[in-house]
Amino acid sequence: MDKDDGNCKSLFWVSTELKCYVYRLIDPRNGTTFYVGRGRGNRVFAHVGARLDPGDSNEDTDLKLGTIRAIRNAGFDVQHVIHRHGMDEKTAAEVEAALIDAYPGLTNLAKGRGSDRGIMHADEIVRKFEAKPAIFAEPVLLINVNRYTEEQDLYDAVRFAWKISAKKAREAKYILAVRKGLIIGAFEAQEWLPATPKNFSALCSSFPETDPKRWGFRGREAPERVRRQYVGKRAPTQKQGAAFPIRYQSPTSIAAAE
Repeated sequence: MDKDDGNCKSLFWVSTELKCYVYRLIDPRNGTTFYVGRGRGNRVFAHVGARLDPGDSNEDTDLKLGTIRAIRNAGFDVQHVIHRHGMDEKTAAEVEAALIDAYPGLTNLAKGRGSDRGIMHADEIVRKFEAKPAIFAEPVLLINVNRYTEEQDLYDAVRFAWKISAKKAREAKYILAVRKGLIIGAFEAQEWLPATPKNFSALCSSFPETDPKRWGFRGREAPERVRRQYVGKRAPTQKQGAAFPIRYQSPTSIAAAE
């Protein structure tokens, strides 16, 4: 019997006691954590047996299973660690997000695009909460670019490539780049296009997320008046546990919230 199958059966009998848990998958060849997830029951072992839920991300799955296959081909077994257990879904989502921030090089594709309450330098925390909240006068898209660094072009980081409704995207007047809760750039789209090499040849070599179901835009920096209105302001806080990189924001929803 495969060792993983034995562990899976053992975990089955105690799964009700574990409730919701957060786990890590470790590569025994170098001791590195290559995936962080959360689940119930035997979820932690589902990856090794490729017994994945239909809703799992295909991109995420391909990277993860590629690592698992390489481990198996080298004659080893994936190591499984239950990092925290006995939690509700909301708490588990927070622990999972914190661990994804803490372990570099994960096969999780969602890292860096999630909550605006993620890992931050103390100075960044101060700047964020000293900033005035943004007041929206028109419909906008807020796009998290938490993976953006000073060496990158902000325009390229915010415009490519997103899982988004093209109809909703085209309704937004401006696109606002948000990094760790602060608006750092404002742009306007001239056209939204499928994220394919044909439409974005210069970007496809630098970004892995080339997918006709994703979208990107061609455009330009927003007028100075718009940049003054939004850049440097604090973006609305995401709901706890939310991990979506894109939010649609309209002036009416802001007014209602106030």
